Amino acid sequence: MASVTINGRTVTGKNISIRGKQVTVDGEVVSGDSSPSVTIEIYGDVEKIDVDACGKLTVHGQAGVVSTVSGNVYCGDVGGSVHTVSGNVACRDVGGNVSTTSGSIRRG
Repeated sequence: MASVTINGRTVTGKNISIRGKQVTVDGEVVSGDSSPSVTIEIYGDVEKIDVDACGKLTVHGQAGVVSTVSGNVYCGDVGGSVHTVSGNVACRDVGGNVSTTSGSIRRG
């Protein structure tokens, strides 16, 4: 289980979802604040990350699947795929595919 810091607030969980300003961790709503930008840092391994928009998503550990609509993604190893529509992706080994519509991909 990973500890997740979202705009300075730390929670623990395996599945993270962000829709608009609502942050859900393992099915529990943990934030709905009106911050202009969301910054996410995950310490440890996480199964799934699903984010509408964030300024920056960093995983200090392994991830199963990472998906963002808008936001830069920085992570270690990913067992599944990494997908972002608008944002850069920097990661190590990826078991699936890495894709971005508008951004760069750096692996290694």
